[in-house]
Amino acid sequence: MTDKIFTTKDNLQILHEDNHIIVVNKRVGDIVQGDKTGDKPLSEVVKEYIKDKYNKPGEVFLGVVHRLDRPTSGIVVFAKTSKALTRLNELFNKRETQKTYWAIVKNYPPKENDILVHFLKRNPKNNTSKAHIKEVPESKKASLEYTIIKKLDSYYALEINLHTGRHHQIRAQLQAIGCPIKGDLKYGFDRSNPNGGIHLHARQLVFIHPVTKIEVSLIAPTPNDVIWNAIG
Repeated sequence: MTDKIFTTKDNLQILHEDNHIIVVNKRVGDIVQGDKTGDKPLSEVVKEYIKDKYNKPGEVFLGVVHRLDRPTSGIVVFAKTSKALTRLNELFNKRETQKTYWAIVKNYPPKENDILVHFLKRNPKNNTSKAHIKEVPESKKASLEYTIIKKLDSYYALEINLHTGRHHQIRAQLQAIGCPIKGDLKYGFDRSNPNGGIHLHARQLVFIHPVTKIEVSLIAPTPNDVIWNAIG
């Protein structure tokens, strides 16, 4: 399935929209769902877009299916109907989706490509997860596969396929192999990015449409900066 990407007047980049789902390219700094900061979440921006586009009276239904960390960018799927939300929740919970991320790291990984398996333990006090080689109490198994896709002047671009979906999984696992993501102070990078984000991007998502049952494959353009643009 190929969609024409377009940007709304509110700088909302739509990757796909139909009667049941809407998929957007989240910008660095956007929060997907409301939190204690009180900042306007992406879900509300999408609701306003739908309400305005279709002249909908009253409250607009929009289901949050999954989230991306605030400093990351990339694909986020929302449900426009309760039927789609129920089925998408099931798809994501059962890991019946294929998620591909891109990350920029400064250090050369131990191998050109590898499968990383750790046990992640979450620390709710500082909202981080620590990757352990062996299982520890209250930890959850995490697995991903990475490949170096390009050597840049001072960095390496990695493509990552997730096998599990744990809290801050990519960030914690890459830190564990000595490859923190550019700008990610929380996970060991030495300095922040000017925009406060990190160079982690939800690049591609493949899933079966919850209603039509047709495969949906979407790619999100990377943010417009020198390093992302160098990947091509």
